[in-house]
Amino acid sequence: MSKNRILILITIPVVLTLLGFFLFGKEKEVDFSTQIKPILNKHCISCHGGVKKNGGFSVLFQDEALAVTESGHPAIIPGDPANSEMIKRLTESDPEMRMPLDKPPLSKEEIDLLKEWVSQGANWGKHWAYEPVQEPVSLDQKLEAGIGSAESDNLSNPIDFYVGEKLEEQGLAFSEEENSMKLLRRVSLDITGLPPSDSLVNLYQSGTINYDQAVDYLLTEETFGENWASWWLDLARYADTKGYERDVSRTVWPFRDYVINSFNQDKPFDQFTIEQLAGDLLPNPTNEQLTATAFHRNTMNNDEGGTQDEEFRVAAVLDRVNTTYEVWQSTTMACVQCHSHPYDPIKHEEFYESMAFFNNTRDEDTHDEEPRLRFYTVKDQIKVAEITSWLQNFESEKEVKNRTDFLTYFEPKYESHIATDFIKAELIDTKWLGLWDGGSAYFRNINTQGSDQMLLNYRSGLNGTRITIRIGGPEGEILSQFTLNKTKGDEIHTFPIKQIEGIHDLHISAKSPEAGPQQNTSALVWFAFIPSLPGSDQPGFSTIKDTWQSVLEFNGTKLPILIENPDYMKRETHVFERGNWMMHGDKVQPDVPSELNGWKPEWPRNRLGFAYWLTDKENPLTSRTLVNRVWNQLMGRGLVASIEDMGTQSDAPSHPELLNYLSWETMNTFDWSMKKLIRQIVTSSTYKQRSVVSPELYAQDPQNKYYARGPRGRLSAEQIRDQALAVSELLSDKMFGPSVKPPQPEGIWQTVYNGESWNEAKGEDKYRRGIYTFLKRTSPYPSFITFDAGSREVCLSRRIVTNTPLQALVTLNDPVYLNAASNLGKLMLDQESDPTQAIAYGYQKLMLVPISDQKLEALTDLYEQTLVEFKADSVATKQFFMMEDLEATPELASMAVVANALMNLDEFLTKP
Repeated sequence: MSKNRILILITIPVVLTLLGFFLFGKEKEVDFSTQIKPILNKHCISCHGGVKKNGGFSVLFQDEALAVTESGHPAIIPGDPANSEMIKRLTESDPEMRMPLDKPPLSKEEIDLLKEWVSQGANWGKHWAYEPVQEPVSLDQKLEAGIGSAESDNLSNPIDFYVGEKLEEQGLAFSEEENSMKLLRRVSLDITGLPPSDSLVNLYQSGTINYDQAVDYLLTEETFGENWASWWLDLARYADTKGYERDVSRTVWPFRDYVINSFNQDKPFDQFTIEQLAGDLLPNPTNEQLTATAFHRNTMNNDEGGTQDEEFRVAAVLDRVNTTYEVWQSTTMACVQCHSHPYDPIKHEEFYESMAFFNNTRDEDTHDEEPRLRFYTVKDQIKVAEITSWLQNFESEKEVKNRTDFLTYFEPKYESHIATDFIKAELIDTKWLGLWDGGSAYFRNINTQGSDQMLLNYRSGLNGTRITIRIGGPEGEILSQFTLNKTKGDEIHTFPIKQIEGIHDLHISAKSPEAGPQQNTSALVWFAFIPSLPGSDQPGFSTIKDTWQSVLEFNGTKLPILIENPDYMKRETHVFERGNWMMHGDKVQPDVPSELNGWKPEWPRNRLGFAYWLTDKENPLTSRTLVNRVWNQLMGRGLVASIEDMGTQSDAPSHPELLNYLSWETMNTFDWSMKKLIRQIVTSSTYKQRSVVSPELYAQDPQNKYYARGPRGRLSAEQIRDQALAVSELLSDKMFGPSVKPPQPEGIWQTVYNGESWNEAKGEDKYRRGIYTFLKRTSPYPSFITFDAGSREVCLSRRIVTNTPLQALVTLNDPVYLNAASNLGKLMLDQESDPTQAIAYGYQKLMLVPISDQKLEALTDLYEQTLVEFKADSVATKQFFMMEDLEATPELASMAVVANALMNLDEFLTKP
C-alpha cells in the first residue's frame, strides 16, 4: 500500500472527528436540576443536607458542597472526579467507607453521571422552577423549524400544539371530541359549578350560539365567582369558627363575599394578591381592600382560658408565612421554620426574614379578634361623615385621617392582656385585666402620643371604683384619676389624662368601697389614646360629641383584618432556634430568599413590598403556581402533579413548554386575568376530548398524564349538593351575607365550653349554595366532609378524592337530597304523566342526553316495585316525604325514589 493511501486512511477519521467536534460541540453538558439534584436528594441529602451535615459535608447549597469538610479537604473538587472524596466514597469496596452508609450502592449509571458532572466542573445550576418564566418561541417559528406533529398546523389553540407534541412522542393521539351536550354540561360544571340553565341549553341546542360563545356566557354568570371561590377558600383556610377546643363562631363572611366578587369582576390576580396580603398598606385603602386582608386573619385563634396569647400570635404569624409560600409559590416553607430546607435552597434564616414582613401586625390572638373593620350602616356612615366634616375645620389632614382610621378599625390601641406585675390583680380568663380593691398592675412601654384623654373599653358590676394611673410606679406622678360605675356589658368611655411625650411604664391601681375580698372591681378590655374633639367652644359641639360616642358604641358587623403597627409599637423579629418561639437567635430584617427573584429598591420593606415581589414578572413561581392550580381544577391533574410543591422534590412538569407558555401568557397577554386563562384551557381540543378510556390507553397512560382523553372526575362536595338542588329547581340564587345552617343530623354539635347550637335555616336559606354553608372547624358539615371537603384549620392545596359507602348513604338519606329527589320527582310527573316517559324526561334533564333502553327498563322496574310497596303502606309513604308542601301520594313517592336513584348515578356525580 502506498504511503499516500495510508496517509489518506489515517487522515479521514481524524478529519471526521474534528468535523464532528466543530459541528456538534463538546459532549452534552450534564444538567444539575434534572439529572444530578434528583440523585443527591434520593441518596445523599438525608445525611448531608439541611438537617444533618455529617462530616461537615452538605449537598444542599453550592457553597456548602464545595467547602472544606471536617477532613480538611473539600469532598467535591470541580473538574477532578478522581480526587473528589465524594466520588471515591461512592465506589469504595469497604462497606464501612462506602456511601451511602448502610444502604444499597448507587447504580453504575448514577455514579458515571456524577463523575461526568464533577468532570465538567460540578456546575450547580438552578432548579427549573426557580428560573424566570421565558417568552415562548412562537408556534410559527416552531413549525418552520419542523417542530410539531403533522396535525400541528391545524390546531388553533397553542395548548393543543404542546399537548400534541407530547402525544406524538408517546405514540398517542387525541381522542375524538366529546358529545356536544355532555361537553356543555362539563364546561358549565367547571366554570359555574352548576349544570347549564335551560335557557343556555336551548340556545346551544338550537345552534343560536356555538361552544365558544357558551363559554363566554358562562364566564359572565355570577355563579362563576361562587364556584371558584370555594377553591380559593380552601387555600385561604376560611371557616366560620376560630378553631381549637372551644371553636367559637367568628364573623368572617365578608371576606368570602370579597372573593366571590373579585372572581366575578375578573380582578387581575396580581391585584387580588396585593389586596389580600397588604390591602391596608395601599394609599387610602377602601373597605374592600381592608376586607381582603382577612385572608391572613383566617388563621385559627385560641381564646381558651390559660393560653399564652403571644404563643398563639406567633403561631398565627408562622402559619401566614407557610400559607403565603404554599399558595403563591408552591413552596413547602414550613420545613425552614426549624432548619434550612432539606431539599430546596432556602436557608433557616430566610424563613425569619420572610416572617419579618408579617410580624408587625396589630392582631394579638385576643378574644375579640381586634383589629376589626366596622361595616357601618348608612345611618352610621352619615354620622362618620358629620364627624369628619367637623374635624376638617380644626385639624390637619393627617390628624383627620388618624381619627377616621380609628373609627374604621379602632387602632392603634393597647389590649389589657399585656399587663404585668400583678398585686391583688389578675388577667381574668387570661384575657381582661381585673383589679381587686387595692390592686395594681403595670403596662410597660406605653406611648400616649401626647393625648389629653384616654378611651377605655371595660365592664363592671360595681359602682364607685376609683382608678388611678401613674407614670413609672406607685409613687409616680398621677396622670389620670377617674371613677368606674356599673355597666350594661362592655362599654367605651373617655377619661382625661395628663399630656406626656415618649414611651413610659404606666402603673394602674383601683380602690372600691363595694368590692369584696378577691373580687374584681371591673374587667378592662383595651385602652387607646385619642385626643379630645376640637371645637369645644363652637356651636354644635355637644351634638358632634354625642355623635362620636354613638359611633364608638357601634355593634354591627365587624371583620378581623390586618393593620400594621405604628413605628412606636413595631416588633423586632429574631430567628427561632430550632423553631422554638421562646428561643430567640439573631435579629433579622425583612427580606426574601436569595434563590428567587431579587428585591427592587423602590419597594417598601413591608407586606406591600413583599406582595409586589410576589407579583413581579421576574418572580419565577407565582404565575406557574396559578396556571398549575387552574389547570388541575379543569383537567384533573396539574402540569406539575404535586400541586402544593414545585421544589426539587416535586414531580417534573409533564409539559414544561406548555407550563412556561401559559405562565408567560397569564402575566403578559392576559394581564393576570383568570377568566382569560380558564377560557384558553376550556376552548382547547385537549379539554374537549371524550373522557372514555380504552384498556389499551389506560395501560399506556393510566393517570392521563399526556392528555390523550378528556378530564373526568367526581364533582366536589359543594358541586354535588348544588347540582342536586339545581336540577330539582330548589336551589336559591340568593348571594352573600352571613353563613347559613341547612339541615344536618341532631347531635353533631357537642363542642365543650361553647354553648352554641346548629339552628336550622328556614325558607330558601335551606337551599343556598354550599359555599354559604356554615363551616365549623371541629365539626364540619357532615355531607361535605364525607365527600372530602376540608375542615380548613390550615391551607389546603388539593382535596383528596375517596370512594366510600358513606358517600352513597349521604346522597340516599341526607334530608337535602331527599327533598331534592321529592321535588325532582314532582317535576318529572308534572312534565309527563306516563311514568316511563317521565323517567326518560328526568334522565335527559339531568344528563342532557337521552337515556338508554337498558337504564330506562331498570328504572321503570324500580318505579313499579316501589309503587306497590307505597300503595300497601301509607305510613311509609308519608314518612318518606320531608317536604311539607308536597302531597305524599304513592305515585309521587315512587317517582321520588327513581329521582333519587338518578341523582346517585355515577354519570351524575362525575364530570362527563
